[in-house]
Amino acid sequence: MLSSSSSGHVAKTTYDSETSHRSIVSGTTREPKQQDEGPDVDVWEILKNARPDQYEKIAFMYGITDLRGLLKRMKKIPREEKKSEAFAKKLDPAYQADKGGKIRLVVDLADPTVELKWYKNGQEIRPSPKYIFEHKGTQRIMVINNCSMNDDAAYSVAAGDEKCATELFVKELPVKIVKNIEPVKTTVNERIELECEVSEEGAQVKWMKNGVEVPTGVRSRYRVKSEGKKHFLVIDDASREDTGTYSIMATGGTSEARVHVDLKPLKIFQDLQDMKVMLGQPINLHCEIYPGNVAGRWYRNGQLVQPNDRINIVHKNKVHRLEVATSTLHDTGDYTFVPEGYSQSLSAKIHIIDPPRVHLESLNFPDNTVTIVAGNKLRLEIPITGEPAPRVVWMKGERVILESGHRVRAETYGDQTSLTIDVTEREDTGNYKIVLQNEAGEATASVKVKVVDIPDPPEAPLVPVVGGDWCSMTWEPPKYDGSSPILGYFIERKKKQSSRWMRLNFDLIKETSFEPKKMIEGVPYEVRIFAVNAIGSSKPSEPSKAFTPLAVTSEPTMLVVDDVTDTTVTVKWRPPETIGAAGLDGYLVEYCVEGTNDWVVSNKELTEKTKYTITGLTPGCRILVRVKAINAAGASAPRTLQHHVMVKEVIEPPKIRVPRHLKQTYTRRVGEAVNLVVPFMGKPRPKVNWLKEGQPIEPTHVNIRNTDCDSIIFIRKAERSHSGKYEMTVQVENHVDTAILDIQVVDLPGPPHSVTIEDVWGGNVALVWTPPKDNGNALITGYTIQKADKKTMEWFTCIEHYHRTCITITELVVGNEYFFRIFAENMCGLSETATQTKKSALIVKEGMQVKTHEFTDHDFMEAPKFTQPLINTFAIAGYNATLNCSVRANPRAKVIWMKNKITILDDPRYRMFSNQGVCTLEIRKPSPYDGGMYTCKAVNDLGEAQVDCKLEIKGGFTFFELMQRGVPLHLIDKYMNEKVVEPEK
Repeated sequence: MLSSSSSGHVAKTTYDSETSHRSIVSGTTREPKQQDEGPDVDVWEILKNARPDQYEKIAFMYGITDLRGLLKRMKKIPREEKKSEAFAKKLDPAYQADKGGKIRLVVDLADPTVELKWYKNGQEIRPSPKYIFEHKGTQRIMVINNCSMNDDAAYSVAAGDEKCATELFVKELPVKIVKNIEPVKTTVNERIELECEVSEEGAQVKWMKNGVEVPTGVRSRYRVKSEGKKHFLVIDDASREDTGTYSIMATGGTSEARVHVDLKPLKIFQDLQDMKVMLGQPINLHCEIYPGNVAGRWYRNGQLVQPNDRINIVHKNKVHRLEVATSTLHDTGDYTFVPEGYSQSLSAKIHIIDPPRVHLESLNFPDNTVTIVAGNKLRLEIPITGEPAPRVVWMKGERVILESGHRVRAETYGDQTSLTIDVTEREDTGNYKIVLQNEAGEATASVKVKVVDIPDPPEAPLVPVVGGDWCSMTWEPPKYDGSSPILGYFIERKKKQSSRWMRLNFDLIKETSFEPKKMIEGVPYEVRIFAVNAIGSSKPSEPSKAFTPLAVTSEPTMLVVDDVTDTTVTVKWRPPETIGAAGLDGYLVEYCVEGTNDWVVSNKELTEKTKYTITGLTPGCRILVRVKAINAAGASAPRTLQHHVMVKEVIEPPKIRVPRHLKQTYTRRVGEAVNLVVPFMGKPRPKVNWLKEGQPIEPTHVNIRNTDCDSIIFIRKAERSHSGKYEMTVQVENHVDTAILDIQVVDLPGPPHSVTIEDVWGGNVALVWTPPKDNGNALITGYTIQKADKKTMEWFTCIEHYHRTCITITELVVGNEYFFRIFAENMCGLSETATQTKKSALIVKEGMQVKTHEFTDHDFMEAPKFTQPLINTFAIAGYNATLNCSVRANPRAKVIWMKNKITILDDPRYRMFSNQGVCTLEIRKPSPYDGGMYTCKAVNDLGEAQVDCKLEIKGGFTFFELMQRGVPLHLIDKYMNEKVVEPEK
């Protein structure tokens, strides 16, 4: 038994085998004092040679405390088993059997003739129905039938002097519940019996109630009994305390059931009745129930009712009664009677009612009138009584005031009602009626509210009279005085352009008129009024119409007669010295005929000019003239002539005043406009006549317009035929004045008449020519001479603005043959064409005779043809790139460069060269955007040709570099998306 228990325990323990081994070998224990006592003993060898049942004794003897670790260590040491001479196979170390089963113990003998003996706990076993011995060859078998707990023991077998042993463990089977407990539902004083059946007779079970073991003593209410496999729990006289969960526990399971014990059913013969009782009247509640011996409790609103001087509780047989002598408002509520032991209850509602009343005496206002200033908040709180709580209605006239009103609302809560006006207004003045109603009656009361306010603003004031620095103003009182008398008015004024008002009076003005003074002339003003009562000042009135203090100007100055005819008199004058802020609207001219005192207004509408002609006068009469200056303030004092004027025209001889620039020849180019104004004088109006070269002027060619004081000659587009001398004649009666204008219309000259080569020597050529036949109606101011090599016929200017008609051209190239041409020049410019020499001048070396052979000219005319095409090119971004090709053509071809089929025009990034047929395109600091297909196209009169190449740009630019180079944003986006740009370093 020791070996099995020790080995089973060792399997669950951790042990330091080396430490234990050292302790065992040295024969020491853990106590330091024992290390020096006695000789060293090899406990390890003692244990190895001892029987397992002696381990504990040996360990105790030598003070070894860690026996489990020691056994674990011993189990790991390989044992040297001695070969048995009697047994070929010994018994197993242990056997296990179920209770009621059987087990076979088998050994194999080396010598079948040896006699065997079997032992149980050292006692020899004899054959019986319990123990059966069998022989099979060399095997010897002992069968144990119907194993019980008594068979759990140590067994051994002896064969001669040798023995082998084993242990038998008998496993007891658990007791199972075969039939479960059934739930029970009953009433008090009844018998309860719980039954359960288990799988084995005589099994031990345990009865539980609500998890606690049921007491089964002599004085217990519970009895336990068993009949074979059946077990019973009996309760003879059940009560409500026996309600609970009962269970039975066996080794192989548990069963439980619910037991519920109820009271006898409650019967109600008469229930409680709801009541409404007038305040002060008695209350009587009663009911009848069965069983009659059940007591109970009374509750009001959940609170236990206790009897007192006013309350009496009665219980007689089946009747339960609650009596209240005099009711109060506190007696209102829910009354409940609860029989003891029952969940069922009886209830009723008692409602104490009281007629409503309004308590206005709490206001403390005379005649219940409340006065409040407009704009303030009004809140009237009036106590009310009544049970049930009365329904309250506030009314103003026929209009009901709602609780949900925004500004004006009525509220009722508890024993109080209130009227609230957040911001009082004048319309809130009036009588307010309170109506209270409940089932006990109705009550009414009235409250008067008076709202006083500032007055309304007066109407905009009127300004009937305006002076230089003052005005007069009047106004009407306001329509509403705010329920308080008007005490006076405040006046303010401001400049119209300003927003700042200035108070004009600090003492109230009782009247409705006022005269503001000390205003600035010419500045627009506005005025407004405030009305004031005991509450305060009204809002300002609307401003008056803008008015400007103005003064009339001084009289006009320097009035004189300017002209007189048989029916008119013209006067002129100077403006007034003092005009003022009102400005000057105009002048009024009046005249009075000598011998009368009536002044006649000559101009119905004001004139702004300082000169005026009075018309419609009688010839020979005498008049006196005066002028008034008019502005917004009125008419100034008049300025009158010192003497009367005789209405009679005065003759003045004519005189032409020729402008200085017309006293010499007036020159214009062909196509320009001619517009000449020639003023003259004379009275009465002179007659004007124009002649050209002594002949009348055609109106279709030259326009002439005459006025009282000048004559205008106009030519829209001048022609050379308009040149000549124009004579202007001005006549008044017998008086005549004449002036002559010289007009010259010039044009470009023609080319020289002829150009000849007079002589050729060395590198010099002498030229002679004759002036042009048409000088353009102007002097020839010079000539321009050009030369051209016969091979290229490209013209180059030798000299400009040359005045003579012969010249020597020097520094010519030997071996070249030259042609010459000459342009004529006048004040309008060079002639449109030039005259060319018919023969050429060949420059030969001195001392050599050149024989010229006549030959027919070869036709060098040829359509464009590229002798060297463009080639595909790679370029580095930021470094100049060039494209080159060569073309042959006669006449010289026009070269056109294109990028992606689009002609390159005036782009500063490109430079184009063409020299001796070699065409070059230079691209300055290209970017990847400049890559693409480039085309060079040559065109002349005989045809055209073109070559293409592809240009690729390596490297790239950042976004900001492209922006600085002027690349459009949409192209930058496309370029950035293609990931060509190199990262910034």
